[in-house]
Amino acid sequence: MTTECVSVAAEPEMSGYRRVLAHLRDLLVNGGVQTGQRLPSERELALSLGVSRPAVREAVRAMEMIGVLETRHGRASTVRIPDAAVLGEFFSLALAQQPAIIDDIVEVRIALERQALRLACARATDQDHRQLEQALEEIEATIGDVAKGGHADMHFHTRLVAAAHSPALSTVYGTITHLLERSHVERRRRIADSPKAREFLIDHHRKVYEAVRAGNTVMADDLILTHFAIGAAWTSQAPGTA
Repeated sequence: MTTECVSVAAEPEMSGYRRVLAHLRDLLVNGGVQTGQRLPSERELALSLGVSRPAVREAVRAMEMIGVLETRHGRASTVRIPDAAVLGEFFSLALAQQPAIIDDIVEVRIALERQALRLACARATDQDHRQLEQALEEIEATIGDVAKGGHADMHFHTRLVAAAHSPALSTVYGTITHLLERSHVERRRRIADSPKAREFLIDHHRKVYEAVRAGNTVMADDLILTHFAIGAAWTSQAPGTA
């Protein structure tokens, strides 16, 4: 099925490539084309938008790179469901270039995890509980290893978000996971020599899990806020911290 191409107005200073990109974005976001449907041909897009065919090809290639389109030789491009992991890679690369981005990302993370916990308290299944218990065991088993411990910590929080059963929330959270994991490992490195910090990492993660299992949204929210506050305090007090 080929979608009809409709001419769109664009800013005069907009390049041909950006005009096509904006048009394709609007088609996808507004439901003008659905997964599995084909775009208008390269020639149709060029004529409709008043741009060159190379500009169309460049825009289509950009969409292919993020997994939104699939093109086979001799056929019009087809809309596909993008891989969230690929989108996350692009998002992480863009954010990583900004100064002091980790502090900003942590603030976003807290907001996302608080909402995820509220949903998880109501939606978590027996399988979610088992996976969270396994993640807790992984935290305990790797408590003395900076790198593995940081990854285990991040895995637990990722499982908490997954237990919310919100595809949109999981996708947004997934886009910042790479940056968060880096901060987890760095924090573990700073507190590696603190027995109290190790005890906190094990006990407090378990308390958060128990609140979710009990379906206690108030307790879960209070615990996750305390969790991040104490974690930040331990990190700031660690030797070598400016």
